[in-house]
Amino acid sequence: MDSSSSKSEIEFECLPMFRVLKGGVVERLAGTETVPPSDVPQNGVVSKDVVISPETGVSARLYLPTAASPDRNLPLLLYIHGGGFCIESPFSPLYHPHLVSLVSKANVVAVSVHYRLCPENPIPIPHDDTWQAFLWAAAHSSGQGPEPWLNHHADFGRVFFAGDSAGANIAHNMAMRAGSTTQLSDVTISGIVLVHPYFGKNEPDRLWDYICPSEVHNPLFNPAADTNLSNLGCGKVLIFVGGKDFLKNRGLWYYETLKKSGWGGAVEMVESEGEEHVFHLFNPHCEKAGDLMQKFASFMNLD
Repeated sequence: MDSSSSKSEIEFECLPMFRVLKGGVVERLAGTETVPPSDVPQNGVVSKDVVISPETGVSARLYLPTAASPDRNLPLLLYIHGGGFCIESPFSPLYHPHLVSLVSKANVVAVSVHYRLCPENPIPIPHDDTWQAFLWAAAHSSGQGPEPWLNHHADFGRVFFAGDSAGANIAHNMAMRAGSTTQLSDVTISGIVLVHPYFGKNEPDRLWDYICPSEVHNPLFNPAADTNLSNLGCGKVLIFVGGKDFLKNRGLWYYETLKKSGWGGAVEMVESEGEEHVFHLFNPHCEKAGDLMQKFASFMNLD
């Protein structure tokens, strides 16, 4: 077999998301389409893209309700997309309308983070990129940052991390970092929202083992292995699970683990009976997706 043929052999495959060839080429099979931001209101929301780090390519799509007024700052949502750490982006036709709907319903300012994808950029690069994006946003708490939407409309006393699937994993870990840093004197992380979270328990996980070749008990994946879990840096947590989601038991396990950790906040779990993984993204107009969005939005507007 010649070298060109061997390079086209499959080294790793995670369908229907991606495959890696022995030559190192990553073929993404989903989550590569993009849609532009819009300065024309969509459902009462405008959006734009910003570059956070030209060196790494970390960027974000920002969302602002058109009714926002400088006289009343709005909660700030840092949203992290899912896709197994390996596919999708804030710019996709799956996530852009989701954020438009969420921002419209919740009346918040949102920063939807574009982090570098695995497997080319192994764990913890997606987490590190998201933390960099958060610190960039937090630098606007004085009103002197480079982005006017954040300077004039974001309430840094009401900040939320949220994400679905792998993004929910990152959201949890951002709250863990926030709980152990002294960099955030002017920023309060009010809560986190974890939709169908991707965590690990005490057994191997084929995808995680490939993108993060380390021990199973890595606390980025297994919160029970984190001896500092009780220092989770927020006051409340909302967890969504799907009744037919293959990750349902991991969400339930996270809920129980957090309750037993000694963390002093409030944790709530909501199950969408009979629903599959991230059903609300693929069928956003169904009744249960509407219920999920309403609960999500209310969570960010309750003291």
